[in-house]
Amino acid sequence: MTDASQKGAPPSGSASSFEAGLAGSSSEVADFTHRGRGPLDRLQHFLHAYPTMVPVFVLMVGIGTFGALIGDRFFNAFTLTLIMQQVAIVGIVGIAQTLIILTAGIDLSVGAIMVLSSVVMGTFAVNFGMPPVLALFCGLLTGTICGVINGLLVALVRLPPFIVTLGTWFIFEAANFIYSQNATIRAQDVEAAAPLLQFLGSTFRIGGAVFTYAVVAVVVLVVIFYYILNHTAWGRHVYAIGDDPDATRLSGIRTRRLLISVYAVAGLICGFAGWALIGRLGSVSPTSGYEANIQSITAVVIGGTSLFGGRGSVVGTLIGALIVGVFAMGLRIWGTDPQWTRLTVGGLIILAVAADQWIRKVSA
Repeated sequence: MTDASQKGAPPSGSASSFEAGLAGSSSEVADFTHRGRGPLDRLQHFLHAYPTMVPVFVLMVGIGTFGALIGDRFFNAFTLTLIMQQVAIVGIVGIAQTLIILTAGIDLSVGAIMVLSSVVMGTFAVNFGMPPVLALFCGLLTGTICGVINGLLVALVRLPPFIVTLGTWFIFEAANFIYSQNATIRAQDVEAAAPLLQFLGSTFRIGGAVFTYAVVAVVVLVVIFYYILNHTAWGRHVYAIGDDPDATRLSGIRTRRLLISVYAVAGLICGFAGWALIGRLGSVSPTSGYEANIQSITAVVIGGTSLFGGRGSVVGTLIGALIVGVFAMGLRIWGTDPQWTRLTVGGLIILAVAADQWIRKVSA
């Protein structure tokens, strides 16, 4: 009986040897995989974990290059802070655009919302004599309502965000011209009736650097939305819906309500950018700021946020806006044709998208 039971059984000690062999093989495979990852693979994984490092590197290269080529005319406190003043509005609108793109959408109407909000603020305060605080509130409310309209069309009617915001871009722009009758409110009139509307354009000095309160505002907004996106349930849901909307919906998250809220918050931020626009110009102009949609998308893409949604940050967007500002200012001081700035920015956009495609292969 003992001999029969031993027939077909592994020789004594073979089971433990077999298990040991398996353990050894798995460890060898793991070691081989680890050793097989080259410097390029490690860089790809690092950038996938920290996508903001790409625009940071580009910004440092830009500053260093123009500092070496131009010298003190570029590399001084006044010029660098002037760049921050010039990109403040794009940075604010870029925060709104980042929220939309994180959900795998896009908003072409952000510039029109910003200008319409600024016109509402100016006309209510100057033409109708409304208290400046109330006029400001009405402008912010206008931006929020425009955002809600976009959100309802995207979330409830389920139209593509590109088509929705392309249509509302023209609608909000036309509403602005019809309402304002294409009339500019002069800076003197704004200052006399509602100096609060020009507040974000006021300057203050720290040593040789000159800042506007709009620069402070964009930094504060970046800090606030960085915290919201990374440390609140709402922010995590924004990333989730851009990464995998079906899984997000199946997990119990109300994706329609979330999308509407994202577009509403983006509209509110654009209304705030309208306030900054009045501060920048001093006047209220219905024909200004319409390139903000393209400029904001440029800042978001160069800043490392993926156009496919689910990955990116508002910090990267601010850095992307600064990159465009650095190259524009540097090439202008260097005395080149303005078209070289557009050529450079176009190249940076293509490189940024190509880098994003390469980095995304890590999770494929």
